[in-house]
Amino acid sequence: MMSATNSDECDLVMNHSAADRCAFVKNTPDCNMEDGFVNYLSVAFCLLPPNLTPLTITLCVVWLLFLFVILGLAASKFFCPNLSAISSSLHLTHNVAGVTFLALGNGSPDIFSAMAAFSHPHTAGLAVGALFGAGIFVTTVVAGSVALVKPFTVASRPFLRDVIFYMVAVFWTFLMLYRGTTTLGETLGYLGLYVVYVLTVIISSYIYKRQKYSVNTSVQNISHVPEVHSSDSSDDEVAPLTDGILHHEYESEYRPLLPYSETTSQILLSSLNPVDHRKWRRKSWGWRVLKVLKTPLEVLLLLCVPVVDPDKEDKNWRRPLNCLHLITAPLVCVLTFQSGKYGQYMIQGQFPLWLLIFLLGLFLSAIVFCTTTNDGPPKYHPLFALLGFVVSAVLISAAASEVVSLLHMLGVVLSLSNTVLGLTLLAWGNSIGDCFSDITIARQGYPRMAIAACFGGIIFNMLFGVGLGCLVQMIHTTQSDVQFESGGLLTWILAGSLGLSLALSFVIVPLCRFHLGRTYGIFLLIFYAIFLLIALLTEFGKIHTV
Repeated sequence: MMSATNSDECDLVMNHSAADRCAFVKNTPDCNMEDGFVNYLSVAFCLLPPNLTPLTITLCVVWLLFLFVILGLAASKFFCPNLSAISSSLHLTHNVAGVTFLALGNGSPDIFSAMAAFSHPHTAGLAVGALFGAGIFVTTVVAGSVALVKPFTVASRPFLRDVIFYMVAVFWTFLMLYRGTTTLGETLGYLGLYVVYVLTVIISSYIYKRQKYSVNTSVQNISHVPEVHSSDSSDDEVAPLTDGILHHEYESEYRPLLPYSETTSQILLSSLNPVDHRKWRRKSWGWRVLKVLKTPLEVLLLLCVPVVDPDKEDKNWRRPLNCLHLITAPLVCVLTFQSGKYGQYMIQGQFPLWLLIFLLGLFLSAIVFCTTTNDGPPKYHPLFALLGFVVSAVLISAAASEVVSLLHMLGVVLSLSNTVLGLTLLAWGNSIGDCFSDITIARQGYPRMAIAACFGGIIFNMLFGVGLGCLVQMIHTTQSDVQFESGGLLTWILAGSLGLSLALSFVIVPLCRFHLGRTYGIFLLIFYAIFLLIALLTEFGKIHTV
């Protein structure tokens, strides 16, 4: 999508014979991907003999699935909890935290993938395809599935607010692609649109609370107070309270009757065990198999990333493990930041940077270990949430870079454009977790919360994914503008389909009196199937401009 001085010479590798492809990749500078730990083009054509290329591609697809698991685990188990702890330490309201920190936590894979894709001209089409593709997927498949699972009446004003802001974001993105350029001022204004959205959410929430308070005050002397329903009310006002009560009862049921103090080694071993034996007995076999497969990865992440839980009594303070984090977390940042660029950096050409970080972490860890106890967290424990946030962000960024590089390789091998890979594999991989979580929330009786998550999160992903991607590109190229090249008919089909789905929802939902039933859910699923069919037919040349 982005224009560049160099041509896409590496895409011509499939025009050569199987025996010559490895030499072509090694001798073509355009095939040297700077982003990522692995040059996947060399892996595809040079790791195994040419007749075993299908096996190499299969292994790369398995590795791609593993990278998506890393993205999901790092975001859900480490990035989001630490953001929640930071917002609690800053005493933010639920509305502000939801549209800032929670949105960043939920959209971190999409945003980091978009930033990684924008960093290289070859893969910029992945970012546009993924953001538009994920937008269509979430607003049709996920929203349609929620309506099928639990028909409900959506909160009218929040729904219209989110749809309007998302349509503005999509239209603005379309204008940038159509004009083929964006300036620094326009990019900052693009990011500023989300600030306007946040302020709108805060002000509307304040007005709603004032109206609710005035109604309750006017009827407080009446013996029977009727239940007040508002179009702005939402299930998420009830869900956190219910979850908190259930969590408290669950923990108190298994609390020991007599005081019991674990040793330091026992605390360390129990902290590194990601399997809750109480949950294990209640879960299905499928869940257990998946948990066993993810356990080694979770243990590695637990060793490197601290997690602060404000809902727990001890804030998840684990003295031996948290002291170990002061050594491992900075090391992980140095070794993985910008795909290991600083892992071999020598200070004045003599002293390795990673060794200095290791010694400083060891010194700080010894101080913390000697000045704290196992019984309770120190006053500076919230700083561990900031450390966990930084480390998990670096890990997500590194995994996102690998995903983008791997998808680019698959596009070259399979002769697919980056746009179609973005709207399918990358969009599905980043959105499938949201799909299952939103459907689960709807089944638990909170469909309004699920539909709010569908629209609120993708507004953040679109504005920050494109905005920060362009901003980072400007910093790298030291230019005040970014030039775009048209991705062809497929890009306009993407933008038009997303705009059409939003416009139809904006018209149909009010006509149905804001009731999302199974008919509407089936309509959305059919819409996505038709869009996907048209996109694939366009990619393979069956649909083209005259």
